[in-house]
Amino acid sequence: MDTIGSREPNSMLPVGAIIVGVIGLLLGGYAALTIGNVKRTLAEHEGKMARFDQFESQVSTAASASEKATRDIGALTRSTQDAFNQVGAELGNLRGAITKLEEAPRTRAAATAAPAANRGNAAAAASANAGTTASNNAAARPAGAASGEYVVKSGDTGVKIAREVGISLGALQNANPDVNWNRLHVGQKLNIPR
Repeated sequence: MDTIGSREPNSMLPVGAIIVGVIGLLLGGYAALTIGNVKRTLAEHEGKMARFDQFESQVSTAASASEKATRDIGALTRSTQDAFNQVGAELGNLRGAITKLEEAPRTRAAATAAPAANRGNAAAAASANAGTTASNNAAARPAGAASGEYVVKSGDTGVKIAREVGISLGALQNANPDVNWNRLHVGQKLNIPR
């Protein structure tokens, strides 16, 4: 037998198997390390996701509380406005009652003067009253106010102005629909109906 032919082809097979086995072990070890890193990364991300879930629930709770607070503020605003409207109406009623009380002595004085006027010249008394009303209306119109205008002075109210110019409060309010009668300002110009 020939020496060249004596080499057996199977002698390299175990060496190749060992090399493939070592490569397989190295790949398996690398895969195990990579899987370990992936598991650690997943564990870290799960913690972060849990925190995100916590934040999401807190944000949801805060949004609900904010919506409730907004509704409560709206309700409080409406009830406060209603209360102010009621107070304003009551103040108007009180001003009207005070005006009536202030006018009562004048009415009594006019009633006692009426018999004397009836005995004397009734036309002269009417003329004097008309002159007084006209002079009162002229006096009520401050300097700088055009005819048919009234400039608000300190302490003026709608009732007081209407009484000074000799018209009803309703007529004054109708002639000035854009005026906030609860907040008159000194120097504000009002239209006086003729």
